Amino acid sequence: MLAKINNFEIDLSKPIDISIPLTNTDENPIAWYIEKPVIEPVVFGDWIGKVSEGKSSTNFNNIFFNPHGHGTHTECLGHITNDFYSINQSLKQFFFFAKLITVEPEKIGDDFVIMQEPIEKALSASTLLSVTNEALIIRTLPNQLDKKSRKYSNTNPPYLSEEAAIFIRESEIQHLLIDLPSVDKEHDEGKLLAHKAFWNVKDTHKVNPDARFNATITEMIYVSDEIEDGNYILNLQIASFENDASPSKPILYKI
Repeated sequence: MLAKINNFEIDLSKPIDISIPLTNTDENPIAWYIEKPVIEPVVFGDWIGKVSEGKSSTNFNNIFFNPHGHGTHTECLGHITNDFYSINQSLKQFFFFAKLITVEPEKIGDDFVIMQEPIEKALSASTLLSVTNEALIIRTLPNQLDKKSRKYSNTNPPYLSEEAAIFIRESEIQHLLIDLPSVDKEHDEGKLLAHKAFWNVKDTHKVNPDARFNATITEMIYVSDEIEDGNYILNLQIASFENDASPSKPILYKI
């Protein structure tokens, strides 16, 4: 099935899923010092909400998870503000022109940091599109398959420098997607420099009027090596949670 967006043709029958599914197995990725998700049937006395148990005509599961720590999720600036802001109210459009780039974090001391220069170089590369990219997807090297099941807690994963986040914001990128558990350093004393820079939040207790209320950050994606760098249409799907973040399913389409 073909569709046109701004005269660019995409094949809707060939989606490229860059999300990580949420499971209740040890293969589920985990960050932020929590346990794996729980997916289990409801129990009322002798009744169990599971068809295979022979006492129910339906499967009827409860799911307990954390969007930030258990897989691909999309968050709004309400993630870091004193006042409540919902991803369901912040994200109102779902198709965007996007650019996928691959970068290698630079070793600085004990850290691996995504710097501005490789991002700037990738974004300034020639493009066939006559439109501005609204979303940026960052794949980091090395790109091992175990990103889909990695246990990130207390491992000091790579992160985005404040300068890189400022550059992305000033490049008018509204939606940032990355294959890491956070754009910020794991143990950063609550500074959250990249989050604040990208959303242009100067004071988390009283948000400045020019903060980017409709911009989003999506973390813990996985972009396989078979997917080439370049331009795509991004369909950024979320669940309708009134929360700072929601599990999400970013889908790419070749142009």
